[in-house]
Amino acid sequence: MKKIIAFTAAVLTTAALFAQTLRVGATPEPHADLLNLIKDDLKADGIDLKVIEFTDYVTPNEAVESGEIDANYFQHIPYLESFNDERGYHLVNAGGIHVEPFALYSKKIKSIKNLKKKARIAIPNDPTNEGRALLLLAEAGLITLKADAGITATVQDIVSNPLKLKFSEIEAASLPRVLADVDAAVINGNYAIPAGLSAKKDGLFVEGSSSPYVNIVAVKAGNENKAEIKALVKALQSEKVKKYIEEKYPNGEVVVVF
Repeated sequence: MKKIIAFTAAVLTTAALFAQTLRVGATPEPHADLLNLIKDDLKADGIDLKVIEFTDYVTPNEAVESGEIDANYFQHIPYLESFNDERGYHLVNAGGIHVEPFALYSKKIKSIKNLKKKARIAIPNDPTNEGRALLLLAEAGLITLKADAGITATVQDIVSNPLKLKFSEIEAASLPRVLADVDAAVINGNYAIPAGLSAKKDGLFVEGSSSPYVNIVAVKAGNENKAEIKALVKALQSEKVKKYIEEKYPNGEVVVVF
């Protein structure tokens, strides 16, 4: 029996020595949390998952393009496509995991009906999320956009603004910090959640469930079919992750798409 135990330990030690390191960048919540949740699952497949946390939307894409990290998990498809077009990058979608509904939040009013004329609204300043925010405000009936504005809409595409709302374009990560200084702000889910904001409970207006903004695992083109990337996506698209999300975010702050 001792020989069997010793042999098993030796095999496990050897496997650990030859485990492949997979470096994945992510914003803290929920992305990094979900990656840390599946570390042991990937270890069983001989993959040593290293989670590198970022607090912005630019650096993790630069790191994948340069090869500094193998993948990232923080962005939706429209953002990735916009980033590729702007930078000439070669990032691709390796698998969709979840949606974080966008919402309009406020610390000063309890209903969208209470917005006053010339109220100041903070929105993300990156192209696709600014467009997403403006589309949300248009859906709420606060503004009207040009018919062809789409997901890359900017404040210049506003054709009707009955309340004469004022817009502050701010880096997405800073939106929760400025919420108290403006009348309302449209905030990305992965920054709203750590700030204690729930789209369902606190949102004045929330993006619909048909949102096309699925958060994905992104890799450099040509790496999407690598075994370790497929294992990563499979682990994130597991019942374990689904159950964790349903239990941790019962109010719909994070919704799985698999």
